[in-house]
Amino acid sequence: MKRLILATVSLAAIATPALAQDDEVVIQAQRENASAVTGEGDLGALGTKKAEDVPFVVRSYNEALILNQQPLTLGALLENDPTIRTTYGFGNASEQFVIRGFQLFGDDVGLNGLYGIAPRQLIAPELFESVQVLNGASAFLNGAAPGGSGVGGSVNLQLKRAGRDLTRATASYTGDQHFGGSFDVARRFGDGAFGVRVNGAFRSGEVSVDGEFRRTTVLGAAFDWRGERVRASLDLGYQRVEVDGLRPKVTVGTAVVPRVPEADTNYAQPWTYTDMRDVFGVARIEYDLADDAFFYVSAGARDGMEDGIYGGITILDAATGAANGNALYVPRTDNNEAIETGIRITIGGPVTHELNFGGSMAWQVNRNAFDFLYGPGFAGFATNLYNPTLAAIPASAFVGGDLDNPFPISRTRLWSMFLSDTVGLFEDRLLVTAGARLQSIRVKSYNAYNGGLLDTVYEERAVTPVIGVVAKPAEGVSLFVNRIEALQQGPTAPIDPALLNPGEVFAPIKSVQYEVGGKVRVGGIDASLSLFQIELPSAYAVPSGTAGRQVYGLFGKQRNRGIELSFAGQVVDGLRLIGGGSVVDAKLRETLGGANEGNRAQGVPEYTANLGAEWDMGFVPGLTLTGRVVHTGPQAVNIANTLELDDWTRVDLGARYVFAAGDKPLTLRVGVDNVANARYWASAFDAFGQALLQGAPRTVRASLSVDF
Repeated sequence: MKRLILATVSLAAIATPALAQDDEVVIQAQRENASAVTGEGDLGALGTKKAEDVPFVVRSYNEALILNQQPLTLGALLENDPTIRTTYGFGNASEQFVIRGFQLFGDDVGLNGLYGIAPRQLIAPELFESVQVLNGASAFLNGAAPGGSGVGGSVNLQLKRAGRDLTRATASYTGDQHFGGSFDVARRFGDGAFGVRVNGAFRSGEVSVDGEFRRTTVLGAAFDWRGERVRASLDLGYQRVEVDGLRPKVTVGTAVVPRVPEADTNYAQPWTYTDMRDVFGVARIEYDLADDAFFYVSAGARDGMEDGIYGGITILDAATGAANGNALYVPRTDNNEAIETGIRITIGGPVTHELNFGGSMAWQVNRNAFDFLYGPGFAGFATNLYNPTLAAIPASAFVGGDLDNPFPISRTRLWSMFLSDTVGLFEDRLLVTAGARLQSIRVKSYNAYNGGLLDTVYEERAVTPVIGVVAKPAEGVSLFVNRIEALQQGPTAPIDPALLNPGEVFAPIKSVQYEVGGKVRVGGIDASLSLFQIELPSAYAVPSGTAGRQVYGLFGKQRNRGIELSFAGQVVDGLRLIGGGSVVDAKLRETLGGANEGNRAQGVPEYTANLGAEWDMGFVPGLTLTGRVVHTGPQAVNIANTLELDDWTRVDLGARYVFAAGDKPLTLRVGVDNVANARYWASAFDAFGQALLQGAPRTVRASLSVDF
């Protein structure tokens, strides 16, 4: 199959002159297909802003990039970002993102500016018009993330809207046996005042990891109206993701890191699975109170369900690969609502002002239960990293909650009020932003072992201020500095029988970020460079004094200092680049009893670097060559720093070809990720334990799109 696809692309390139029936159609389609990263994004309380006007680093990956690369998940899309790396949670298909050395849970990814509304765990990218990345703390901008992450950065997803009339169908293939299709239809009516966009996708089959099966269904509908003074929108979405035989993370129980198995080896048991379903929506209204003032309100809700048996293995002998396996069954439902409202006022004159004030609320109810399938005596089952053996599902060893009808384990309510003023001086060449957000976090925790009786109630309020300055000394140059805080719900101890306090919820915690940097536009390239420092109380497990048991808690601080570079744009006509890198010095400070003081934080790469390119070959109309190099530096596997992952490099190559069928453009795309089929441990980031995630094997992708 792989040879057939590559041969098809080669024949298409040779046949270009014959297929290009309408050069104008081809040129226009090739231009619209250009993958791009723009310097702008939704900054919550401040609204949608250009990067050059704010004292923060923000960028957006466009819809064309998503269509071109056909990523299966949000994590695959964010592989384009030089400052982000992706890992998984325990045993299940739960993507987490490492930004500036701190984790961002999938639960804390924003949707149209609201927390808790996007699907959790795995997010299919097909429904989104742009994926926006903000590097750095954002408690003032977005409020506290309900899941308790996002200290180093945040991600916001913007659902597709009707911009122009569009009718597109796409067929896709991902190696080895994963096939799918999608559609995208958009129309504007009434002189463009009313818009409708409906899109969806279905994919199913085994992916490049041996025996790992995935099925994804998504459907979205967007309606918007643009009146003279009123703008309104309604976005609705449905997602269902099924994963069978997910290759899990590998816990290291030895004094050395085991060698990496063959790239496509799957050490999962065939009875492991994840089944997730989400229904979600966001409504928004904007009303112009005057020419220089408007009111807005956004509200969203999500109903989520998931069910799965998650697996994991612990290495007992690094040389032979001998391992012990176990499993965890979790049924879960989520009911989330969120609302944000505010007023934005602009005042002109020699000294300009942009005033923002408003508030937000969020409610979340999590119902779940768990069953540790470890067998008698928590013995698990025998397997092998290099030669996996099939085992029966172990017997139940430890149950919490009602597996048949899960009751609430936590109820979270967050509310906040914010106020800011951006003062512009010298014709807005100097912009000073100051503001504060009063945030309240209330968490009710229920006991999983006595029928769900109320266990604890925690409510705390905190003020998170921000101060930032932007100076524009020359056209296309923007210098900035900021001090901003992150506020997060306190961490939750992992559900693990080795802990004395599984499920314990800790009080909200604050962190502080200092950052200085600059942005510049040279020709068609936008670039940014920043230096930052973030300090955050550290949560991890330590020996408890009870044999074989540990206790999870807050012990000391993690201080991350780093430098980031990112750039994107068109170097010369037809040649576009997306790239950059980061260096992060993540150290443990003020540790319990001085143990591991000054050591590197677990799972934070010392450096990362990316370079992606697209080249429109002018001498072959319609043909674009693509390539990407991803490099990640060494990572500490444990906080004692006795284990370390080697650095790794991955190369991706591809091409796309546009041709015309009458006046309709067709785009054929093909790509090969990890062309060398390199095998490597991609990440050692883990909330508990010494767990490694293996990088994906060589993966062939192909798609054919037609615009009617």
